[in-house]
Amino acid sequence: MTVTEDAWNELESPQEAPGRSSLRLHPESPLDIFLSVSHPGRQRMLVLRADARSADPVIRSVGRLPRAAGIEMNLSAVSRLEYELQVILTANELREVFNPLVADVADTARAASAAPEALAAAVERFGRWQDLLRTVSRDGLSTEARRGLHGELLVLGNVLLASLSQSEAVEAWTGPTGSNQDFQLPEVAIETKASIAKRPRSIHIASERQLDDTGTPALLLALAQLDERRGGSGESLNRRVDEIRQQLTSPVARARFDGLLIQAGYLPGHRDLYDEPRYTVRELRFWHVRGDFPRLGEPDLPEGVGDCTYHVSTSGLDAYRATADEVKELIGGSHG
Repeated sequence: MTVTEDAWNELESPQEAPGRSSLRLHPESPLDIFLSVSHPGRQRMLVLRADARSADPVIRSVGRLPRAAGIEMNLSAVSRLEYELQVILTANELREVFNPLVADVADTARAASAAPEALAAAVERFGRWQDLLRTVSRDGLSTEARRGLHGELLVLGNVLLASLSQSEAVEAWTGPTGSNQDFQLPEVAIETKASIAKRPRSIHIASERQLDDTGTPALLLALAQLDERRGGSGESLNRRVDEIRQQLTSPVARARFDGLLIQAGYLPGHRDLYDEPRYTVRELRFWHVRGDFPRLGEPDLPEGVGDCTYHVSTSGLDAYRATADEVKELIGGSHG
């Protein structure tokens, strides 16, 4: 789901009496979810409403609800039998962050099996956003994170958008949401890495699930080999973002893309930090992750061992190389 300014603008239309304007989301959800604007102050909020029994675990831990500057989470009693969990925008400069945040929290709650689990999932998801806003400091994304994001955007802009519709391509970019791979499509998942080594000898794998092909018909590993320098004729992270935005003529796809950028840590207020360095693509390689491809998966680990990081040597991977035609065939779709 994508939350756009158009939805808020309609809710913010002036009304004479104090109260709220609301738009219901996800009617199939185990609890009632609304975008709401309070009047006359026009304060934006996401509201998750549930019965008192379902809200009881949150009531007992209300003092530990996550908080983030400019965006608050509160629990409010509507009556003896009903409660609201509210995510409230208190700083207007965070509007661009608030839209993808509430969309993500609402989607997380919708996916739960019952109301208590939906409320708990919403609280946990808001905490993840709090961690993101705290981690991305005034210095913006780390050097490594900038490279990684640039690599993912190369695959999105140069590969997926060349074969898929705008909405299909953007929806396939799942890396910012914390999924196991950076791109997930019906017939293939793609894990993307970036390196500035001239001849990278190994590829860093961040967990045992990144190269796990469980649940996907095929899995590809992509490596963007980049030259990185200040100045010169290369492409900055901002330029890469702008080029994809220009490709996205669909307002919905562009809004979804902007929301995913924020989840990746590319915050609107940090744009001036990303004019440097500049990147030139040396090569974009793909490998099939299948058969005896060197990797660790959860079944390979002793009981009690997890959260593993490791390196895959690039020597000996030639047998798994995927051609451009093979990549395009796996991605499939219809361009439009």
